[in-house]
Amino acid sequence: FRTQLRALIRASIYGKLCIMFPMIATVDEFRQGKAIFEEEKAKLIAEGVKVADKIEVGMMVEIPAAAVNADNFAKEADFFSIGTNDLIQYSCAVDRINEKISYLYRPLHPGVLRLIAMTAKAANENGIEVGVCGEMAGTAGMAPVLCGLGVTNLSMSASAMLAAKADLAKHSCGECKELADKLLACASASDAERIFADWRES
Repeated sequence: FRTQLRALIRASIYGKLCIMFPMIATVDEFRQGKAIFEEEKAKLIAEGVKVADKIEVGMMVEIPAAAVNADNFAKEADFFSIGTNDLIQYSCAVDRINEKISYLYRPLHPGVLRLIAMTAKAANENGIEVGVCGEMAGTAGMAPVLCGLGVTNLSMSASAMLAAKADLAKHSCGECKELADKLLACASASDAERIFADWRES
């Protein structure tokens, strides 16, 4: 971990560097990671290595406990990236590569949407960026949903970008927020999926 951090810090003078810690479950873990980062940064500076003035340190939000505690994490992190693949899997207690139960992997599950909304709200209130990476960001029609939930950045494969941009161009921020609110109010994934399908067809 220290070797990787030192390599990243050395590279920071060549462009904007954002370091993201994965699988963070507790604030203590994140603080420990940041402390090690600061130690290695200080060592390199002491050695005469040039280091960028600003290096952002953020975290993946992919464990439900992190999403529920996002308001506290947002005071510690420079940015969030919501890892929807694992967040959905852990929230719904489903192994998405197990064919017998993969049907339980549902991105529009109201519980999952609420975790995303909680995370985005905490980020927005604390003035930090909140992105989404994972299959959900690049899934057809999902970009407006995520933006409506308060997400500010989307990470996806290059092949999905044009469709996502087209989806966003069709709707105002207000319309995206209205859709998100309807989905958040649903009692079940089936209800949310019906509303989403109707919205896509309208």
